[in-house]
Amino acid sequence: MLKSLSRKKDINPYAPGQEIYFSSGVFGWETDDEAVNVCRSRIMVIIGLFLLIYTVIVIRIFNVCLVDGIQLNREPFSYYRPKTGLEFPVHRANITDRNGVVVATNLPTVNLFANPKKVSNAKLIARKLNEIFPDTSYEDFLIKLTRKSSFVYLRRNISPQQQAQVNSLGFPELEFQKSEIRVYPQKELLAHILGTTDIDNKGISGLEKSLNDRLSTSTKDLQLTIDLGVQYTIRDELLKAKEKFKAERATAVLMDINTSEIVALASVPDYDLNRRDFKDKDVKFNFATLGVYEPGSVFKVFNTALGLESGKIKISDRFDATKPLKMGRHLITDFRVPPKWLDVRETLIHSSNIASAQMALKVGKDLQIKFLKNLGLFNKIENLEIYEKGRPQHRSEKYWRDDTVATTAYGYGISVTPIHILTAFSAVLNGGIYTPPTLINETAPRTSRRVISTQTSMDMRRLLRDVVIYGSAKKANIDGYEVAGKTGTANKIEQGKYVRGKNMASFVAAFPVSDPKYALIVVIDAPKGTKETFNFTTSGWNAVPTGGEIIAKIAPQLNIQPNFDLETQKMKVLSNYVSND
Repeated sequence: MLKSLSRKKDINPYAPGQEIYFSSGVFGWETDDEAVNVCRSRIMVIIGLFLLIYTVIVIRIFNVCLVDGIQLNREPFSYYRPKTGLEFPVHRANITDRNGVVVATNLPTVNLFANPKKVSNAKLIARKLNEIFPDTSYEDFLIKLTRKSSFVYLRRNISPQQQAQVNSLGFPELEFQKSEIRVYPQKELLAHILGTTDIDNKGISGLEKSLNDRLSTSTKDLQLTIDLGVQYTIRDELLKAKEKFKAERATAVLMDINTSEIVALASVPDYDLNRRDFKDKDVKFNFATLGVYEPGSVFKVFNTALGLESGKIKISDRFDATKPLKMGRHLITDFRVPPKWLDVRETLIHSSNIASAQMALKVGKDLQIKFLKNLGLFNKIENLEIYEKGRPQHRSEKYWRDDTVATTAYGYGISVTPIHILTAFSAVLNGGIYTPPTLINETAPRTSRRVISTQTSMDMRRLLRDVVIYGSAKKANIDGYEVAGKTGTANKIEQGKYVRGKNMASFVAAFPVSDPKYALIVVIDAPKGTKETFNFTTSGWNAVPTGGEIIAKIAPQLNIQPNFDLETQKMKVLSNYVSND
């Protein structure tokens, strides 16, 4: 007979039908109270686990927000850097003027892109984007969003406000890429020097193109030789002249006559470098370095220097200008020159073509070609950093005959750029040293060479000073600044033919001539006559007064002290001149 089982040590046996409880100690079964205790324990464990998890989360939030702070400069999330195979833009170096004023720099921006394969509602997204970017049509956005590709730019270089508006649309398909945009704080002021970059920040014109590798691989600022204040003054005077004389274009370049550093270079019309939508190529044409033209009588500076340097011409030599000079089937004539015998000084003062041609013929072809080559007038300007550079046009040496010798003497039959003329002119007046021009203010040495003797250079200063005092450049005779220079007017060539009534008016000058510091060239393309000019279009009526206005305004900016005892000072300096040959 089985022994009765009970919860307690009770002597009373179980009654028939009474529920029997088994002890966990014997068969592993639990009593009623023990089951409740187990359930309660498990609930406590679960609660503990939840508390632990929440504690870890709270600690992490505290650590991120209060201890480390919110790091705004962390790397963006993966959707900002899609694996598109594209390289992100590198920093492009700033460009400054000679005084450290920034003229080109970068601003951070973003590009809007999408993966068309992930776009769920292209029509809706295109419509919303068109509302934010009304200058891009709905159809353009729709075409891009439905392309069979995994990457497409929707907009480049969008503003922070536009980025916020796109974000507010709530379309995860629209993503952003970090980028940079090139900006030019001075707008039009240095348009033809700096040039521009494309949408990928790669240089496409001007210094931005020619020095693209330097600017895109170095963060060191690129310093120019340009003085912004002087640049502004010169451009302003050019704009006035272009408007006053209804000219097609105009240019001016100011150069340190001894170092050939370009202090200012302006060409008008110009354009705002921050705009990329200019279709008119005319405004992008850099007349100063690319505009090849027949310069006319300013070339008599080089013809006279050649004659004196060769030893075949003396200042006292006289030439018959009483009648035209016959060269084959052509006649060389003068414009408003008294028909008489002229010495070298008078030849320059009256700007006689006849006498200049006779001087050149006396020197001869070989010396003329050699001299012009040495002045850099046969090739592109040496080492100039800007991309746009014109190549001189001239007759082949094989066909360089007497008629070429004669016409070249007064600036016909050879075409060069304004920067060619100014660099060669500087060499003639600075003591005889040719130094290639530069726009970059760096210490890299440039190779210079002697082209004439210091005596010839000194003689040329006296002769060109007389041109300003007594000749066609009187309107540039600014009191106190001892200007020396030469005018030039040549018929303009269009489509291979001379255009009647259209001139290229030039004026090249140096100041102060007793101790030259700067050289200036002004060229006005197709100026119109006015009542003030008695309807004349020669350079003495337009380029010369423009040059005079420029010199009067920039000389104080350049800290040139005026000297009102001009002749005494000039003779003192010239008489004490020591040759440095």
